[in-house]
Amino acid sequence: MLGDASKAIEVRNVWKVFGQGPPDAAIAQAKSGASRQDIISQLDQTVAVRDVSFSVARGETFVVMGLSGSGKSTLIRCLSRLIEPTSGEVLLNGEDLLAMSEDELREVRRGKISMVFQHFGLFPHRRVIDNIAYGLEVQKVDKATRLARATEVLHVVGLDGWADRYPQQLSGGMQQRVGLARALAVDPEILLFDEPFSALDPLIRKEMQDELIRLQKTMQRTIIFITHDFAEALRLGDRIAIMKDGSFDQVGTPEEIVSNPATPYVREFVNDVPRAKVLSVRSVTVAGSAPHGARTVRDDARIETIIPMLLERDEPISVIDNTGTAIGIVNRSNVASMLQAEQQ
Repeated sequence: MLGDASKAIEVRNVWKVFGQGPPDAAIAQAKSGASRQDIISQLDQTVAVRDVSFSVARGETFVVMGLSGSGKSTLIRCLSRLIEPTSGEVLLNGEDLLAMSEDELREVRRGKISMVFQHFGLFPHRRVIDNIAYGLEVQKVDKATRLARATEVLHVVGLDGWADRYPQQLSGGMQQRVGLARALAVDPEILLFDEPFSALDPLIRKEMQDELIRLQKTMQRTIIFITHDFAEALRLGDRIAIMKDGSFDQVGTPEEIVSNPATPYVREFVNDVPRAKVLSVRSVTVAGSAPHGARTVRDDARIETIIPMLLERDEPISVIDNTGTAIGIVNRSNVASMLQAEQQ
């Protein structure tokens, strides 16, 4: 079946069952509502990914967030067939990766999909520049061309001057930049990230998040990003899927998830999130017209950005959309009500 041309990747009804014997009984029990633990007890099989479906638009950053054991890393490995799914479809430009031959899949991995892991996987005996160029070397690109491309990407990730060093001479954050550069060097359509920053110190982790946000603004790649950190998911994701026991509890924008958690499990993550950092001005906009010459703010700005404006002067601020059309106002009482509700 052909996919939607506007989608970079479509995942349809993917299952992954681990354990000896046919998976049919485990899948049947899962469909009837049996828990993962019940299936393990009865069949000694684990339903790691349970009937997962989603699509990712071109240029979108889609984050899958879940705690350890939720199935998120198994899922992303199924998407690239590092782990073979038990059943389902993974459509890339309308072609099912799960139906591809080894040769076809190899070509996809070489040029269309790149993966960045938590553990950098760099070759210790190769220079930084050669690590970055490795994917092009596998493609049999000539040496001059691949080194030129690797040098270009080295600059993009901010590692000018480090081309001739070896991985062990670099900090953890710098090694992860090399891993990112290696993935970018083959100019992939889709980037898969499996908890790439979780082994880094908090400050370096934030730097790498900033770097990825900066790169995405210019590259506009399609990204699927796995994390166990809800704050990281909120920061990076255009949309977020909250995963539990192999399936998605909720999928939505950061604002949708924070303002309307769908399940008690999702609500546990949302409770400690400062809403002013996530929710947009749109969520506290009310009908009305601001006085002539009033200050204006975009409806997609974060609430935290207008708090200083409201503290400076207690007068309504005109809220405009991306066309410059006024859609309402925001004032101190709107924002104060939202902050008070957060504290209750």
